[in-house]
Amino acid sequence: MIDVIDNKYFYLHNKEVAYLFDLLPNQQLEHLYYGEDLGKLSKNDLEYMSLHPNKASGTVKFSKKIKNLTLADRMQEFPTYGTSDFREGAVSIENEDAYLYPEFKYDHFEITTGKRRSLDFPTSYGNDSENLIVYLIDTEHQLELQLSYSIFENLSAIVRKAAIINHGQQEIKLTNLQSTVLDLPNDSYDFLQLSGAWTKERHIIRRPLTQGITKIESLRGASSHQENPFIALVDKDVTNDGGNIYASNLIYSGNFISQIEVDEWGQSRLMTGINPATFTWRLSRNQVFSTPEAVLFYSKHGFNGLMKQTHNFVTKHIIDQKWQRRDRPIVINNWEATYFEFNEAKLLKLAKEANKLGIECFVLDDGWFGKRDSDNSSLGNWTVDKRKFPQGLDHFSAQVHKMGMKFGLWFEPEMVSPDTELYNMHPDWIVRHPYNRFSVGRSQYVLDFANPEVVDNIYRQMEKVIETAQVDYIKWDMNRNITEAYSPYLNKSGYSQGEFFHRYIQGVYKLYAKLLTSFPDLLPDLLIEGCASGGGRFDLGILYYSPQIWPSDDSDAAERLDIMSGTLLAYPLSTFSNHVSAVPNDQVKRITSLKFRQNVACFGPLGYELDLGKLSTEEKNQIKNWIRWYKENRKLLVNGTFDQLLKFDPSQNTYAWSVSNSNKQIVGFYRKLARPNETLDQYLPLKHLNDQQKYQINSDQMVSGRVLQKFGLREPYQFNASNPDTAQISGDFQSYLYQIKTIDRKI
Repeated sequence: MIDVIDNKYFYLHNKEVAYLFDLLPNQQLEHLYYGEDLGKLSKNDLEYMSLHPNKASGTVKFSKKIKNLTLADRMQEFPTYGTSDFREGAVSIENEDAYLYPEFKYDHFEITTGKRRSLDFPTSYGNDSENLIVYLIDTEHQLELQLSYSIFENLSAIVRKAAIINHGQQEIKLTNLQSTVLDLPNDSYDFLQLSGAWTKERHIIRRPLTQGITKIESLRGASSHQENPFIALVDKDVTNDGGNIYASNLIYSGNFISQIEVDEWGQSRLMTGINPATFTWRLSRNQVFSTPEAVLFYSKHGFNGLMKQTHNFVTKHIIDQKWQRRDRPIVINNWEATYFEFNEAKLLKLAKEANKLGIECFVLDDGWFGKRDSDNSSLGNWTVDKRKFPQGLDHFSAQVHKMGMKFGLWFEPEMVSPDTELYNMHPDWIVRHPYNRFSVGRSQYVLDFANPEVVDNIYRQMEKVIETAQVDYIKWDMNRNITEAYSPYLNKSGYSQGEFFHRYIQGVYKLYAKLLTSFPDLLPDLLIEGCASGGGRFDLGILYYSPQIWPSDDSDAAERLDIMSGTLLAYPLSTFSNHVSAVPNDQVKRITSLKFRQNVACFGPLGYELDLGKLSTEEKNQIKNWIRWYKENRKLLVNGTFDQLLKFDPSQNTYAWSVSNSNKQIVGFYRKLARPNETLDQYLPLKHLNDQQKYQINSDQMVSGRVLQKFGLREPYQFNASNPDTAQISGDFQSYLYQIKTIDRKI
């Protein structure tokens, strides 16, 4: 998969993709190609692709020694600003307040196979990877740059990262080091981002590229509700199944930047990495700094082709493999059923109702610790509230386990309330600048996770509770972004405050790692669900530790259609935590049917978040039957191949998608608002079927795979005021599921 030809051309390729770069005359790295597989390349091919005798007008020559070489018009692997290239660079270094202009020249390379999974820091992993490390040296400043590339079998993904080593005597200061760069020869794309806000995360936004910089970023200390590190360049006429897409994502959960710069000749430069606006890092002699990994994706098969790449990559090379083999438990979460008003008896009643319906895990949400009767108290005091649990949390947990259910528990480890002993004893553990005025968010403060002592303290508190109560499932929440970022620990230790945000997220990962490795015998299948006021940290860094994430605090099924449509471009169904909640919905006060809510929530890990005791006997029976059906189809609904069947449209009213495996397909159709006399027959084109096979639709019609793929699956008949006898759905917020199964005989 990796060929190095004449110590000059570097060629990463498989059946899905080709990635090619070479050496410029000044021994820096030039990017040549990323796209469809090119197969075996001859020397003539390579020489032709790297031929560039011309120099653009109005540019500065790199050196008087090399004729017609300017970096201004060259595609590069890791550019430096100001060395005849005036676009933004991937690396910026200072030395005693002077800017350095490093000239990283090729020295040698190394190829390895396989990448081990380690919980120290989130990275891609896999036995099927081949890895290329290219070593470049700046002899004048005694700096070493290591560029790492990984490619996997049957995926278009190219994973990259960079590392800087200071071999000199003088300390240097990094002010920018990006994870990856992708230069493309034209700008004929739309920029696609996943943006929004709290309760409406990761909506699809497209805008045309133009000369200048188009970027998204986070400065909040987390990847954020507002933006997501995933971006894509899509052909202007891209469809679900056709058109070129180049995408990137970052395996990181902190402040990031993802941007495209278009120059005066229409070349596009994609860069992603740690946000330089809040970053500095000092390196003394022989010290090294490595970036988070970034991953590039390519598809010529439109959005569904992109999702095939992103979903397979996340499933096989980010999430722990054991969660492909183990079923995700169906949960009941007590939050919207009780909020803070509960005791053991009330919760046991809810747990017993859940158990009767076939629910498998009881998750106790906020309010079980300290004196937590509202959201302005007790964070950082992870001791059980004896008023609510007079016999201890272990007593309640034991009763849940006796029912045959797992027990889950909510934590917000990174926060502290001002009424706690922790806050008063350790004011130096709070993220806060040393001035009189400082911000307060949600009546709580952020703990300094850049300080290892803080992480260890919170871990010890959590460890005791988890072990005593035998917690099987953790919901890890984070409800406040970082303001006035300042670490007393870094100040005391002589570190730059510019290192805070990166060290903070390293502390978060450290706590995840400690929790996941502390109970190998007692809790070998401990599942941590990520959450940050809903979807405020839905990224590959968190998914490395948490196989699923609470995608939004908005559990309204209609809003979830848009959240899922956007999120699924980058992240597979298995990463969603989907809850059927009460109506009117607490976030938007919308009323939707139980059928509609369940038909949305069943795609991915399923949960419930409502007071089951208030439901009618008919509603309970509906849930019980639904859960029985979901368990029969869980592996398909969580890990099946996902496809969008209708085009993405910001104003869309109808949605349709499918999940499939070798012998079965489930299709979900959804319509938000009923419209008068809108349609007659409409059809959904299906994929992944055998033309020669017969299929049964909902235990009714028998149709060939050829017809379902070329003619299509008929959409459900909608009520149009004249068809009460034939309409299959009616009213606002409609849904319909199709089960398509193979029949034993072929045509």
